[in-house]
Amino acid sequence: MDKKVRKKRSKRRFTFRGYDLDKLLEMPKKGQVELFRARIRRRFGRGLTHKFKRLIIKVKKAKADTVPGEKPKAVKTHLRNAIIMPEMVGAIVSVYSGREFCPVDIRFDMIGRYLGEFALSYRPTSHGKPGVGATKGSQHVEKK
Repeated sequence: MDKKVRKKRSKRRFTFRGYDLDKLLEMPKKGQVELFRARIRRRFGRGLTHKFKRLIIKVKKAKADTVPGEKPKAVKTHLRNAIIMPEMVGAIVSVYSGREFCPVDIRFDMIGRYLGEFALSYRPTSHGKPGVGATKGSQHVEKK
């Protein structure tokens, strides 16, 4: 009888357009930008604002100042339109939602998206069942 050998499950490696995080960080900025979608490539082509550059610097500093094994200090920002770059992975950014700062733990699969996508500025509606008297049919109750 053949014994079925169980395949050892390996840890899943995330990639962004075929590159893992180490290769993305070694890549020059221009190479990273070429991997993004057209809207973001256009944004980088037109130049980065001073505010966005300062945010990147603060995030890098917060990551560098952390003790190994602990989470980095959150960096507060109002820049909802900031694009998540590979060097931001592993940091915590508190994004302003219009009412409060929502902490966003930046993961690898968020690269190339906007910070505002992860801090909702509205409360999603949950449509429940209608209550008594909420429908037209309940107004015409038959009498016995």
